[in-house]
Amino acid sequence: MDTLFRLFSPQSSRDLSRNSSSSRSSEPRQIHHQHSFLHHNSFARQREVEFYREECGTEHHLYMDEDFSSSSSSKHFQNPHQPPSTTTTTTTTTPTPTPIFDPADLSLPQDLNLDFASPSSSSVGASGAGRRWSSQLLIECARAVAARDSHRVQQLMWMLNELSSPYGDTEQKLAACFLQGFFARLTSSGPRTLRTLSAASDRNCSFESTRRTALRFQEVSPWSSFGHVAANGAILEAFLDPSSASQRLHILDLSNTFCTQWPTLLEALATRSADDTPHLSITTVVWSASPSTAVQAVMREIGQRMEKFARLMGVPFRFNVVHHAGDLSDLDLDTLDLREGGSSALAVNCINALHGVSPADHRRETLIAAIRRLQPRIVTVVEEEADLEGGGGGGEEEGEAFFKVFKESLRFFSAYFESLEESFPRTSNERLALEREAGRSLVDLVACPAAESAERRDTAAGWSRRMRSAGFAPAAFSEDVADDVRALLRRYKEGWTMRAAAEESEDASAGIFLEWKEQPVVWASAWKP
Repeated sequence: MDTLFRLFSPQSSRDLSRNSSSSRSSEPRQIHHQHSFLHHNSFARQREVEFYREECGTEHHLYMDEDFSSSSSSKHFQNPHQPPSTTTTTTTTTPTPTPIFDPADLSLPQDLNLDFASPSSSSVGASGAGRRWSSQLLIECARAVAARDSHRVQQLMWMLNELSSPYGDTEQKLAACFLQGFFARLTSSGPRTLRTLSAASDRNCSFESTRRTALRFQEVSPWSSFGHVAANGAILEAFLDPSSASQRLHILDLSNTFCTQWPTLLEALATRSADDTPHLSITTVVWSASPSTAVQAVMREIGQRMEKFARLMGVPFRFNVVHHAGDLSDLDLDTLDLREGGSSALAVNCINALHGVSPADHRRETLIAAIRRLQPRIVTVVEEEADLEGGGGGGEEEGEAFFKVFKESLRFFSAYFESLEESFPRTSNERLALEREAGRSLVDLVACPAAESAERRDTAAGWSRRMRSAGFAPAAFSEDVADDVRALLRRYKEGWTMRAAAEESEDASAGIFLEWKEQPVVWASAWKP
């Protein structure tokens, strides 16, 4: 699975996944009673300042920490236990920023009964509600945002700011990420905040950082490798079917997975006799809102290593990268050289790709129809299981849709953060990188218009309906593929299970699910025209 990133490396994976210094994190603040949020931990706040400076850079506005940290909250909030400051200045300065809300009493709302004693690992139900203080506060804050109750929003966001920390436990991290999304939504700065965070991520993006994160994530969690194993198994069985075998195979990869799934497929092809090893071509499409030189450099390095590995395996191989700026549905697939003279068998691989297409104007259906016109032998679809299509960036009529999406986001990302908590050491740099990526996703979901969002996941049932409407029929995974997936899950800690979709009707979902503590989080499927 990780051969591509390990190939020709002078260091072992243990060295490359070494944890950062313990000085990069702080112990979570221990909360002993309901009103402990009034006590400020300056050390944790210093860690937060370092976190956002590293994420956004010193030249960027520190969206959450600068506007909500206790050290600077006097710009917007007045501590109820301190009298207002009467200090005046004689020098001419820039005008004081206008508060987001009018000053108000920030005491604990009387209708809240927070349970700070609940364990942070308690599960969150399908509605997003749970006994954890973070879930309680976040749900109440989202409800107030949807209702445009500015006074209550001010109270709850101040409480979230006092309790949250990107270096604390799972509850504190979830609170910190959602708080940033709330602030971006209320200040109508969602797209700008997302661009800033993405630019900061690109500055830190390199082959080595990508390599370390991908390797470590696959070592400790099946979240990504589950879809790789299932998709590779379906592609191999379709390609190597004796009744339709071909000597030239081509995979159109629409997945931003940095090609981490392909080394195992090359190894499987190499096990065939040298006389009939097919020629494999992979065209991978890397798309984003704007071109990134950092990502282009990473893909060049990956392509070189893929070609070296294929030569070692003795598999005739060609690798091509297509960089596309904009929505994936705008890419003209017919212009890609996929058939190589009409003799290649084609597979289309979509891992976490379809939800990145805007749900507006039936763009997702347009892309699936374009894939159908290519007449592929097999199409593999892997998506994270969450109902996040609705919602928007503002507007009173969108309040109900926003709240629905928020609750599902809380459910899904709570499961994601909890799985990271139980898989990674707390001080792992790779875990911090994954959590920052999740934080950017939450800003997208909470603060950006749905039509412009790249994070609007859908359920397996929704994707299955689209595939069937485009003329595809589900291809069941064979028992051999299912056994490979079960063997994969046995490598990890308890809590991970595989469940087959119940195909009770034509509208039901197909494929298999990866579940974390009985919550479906990833869906894998295969389709034939």
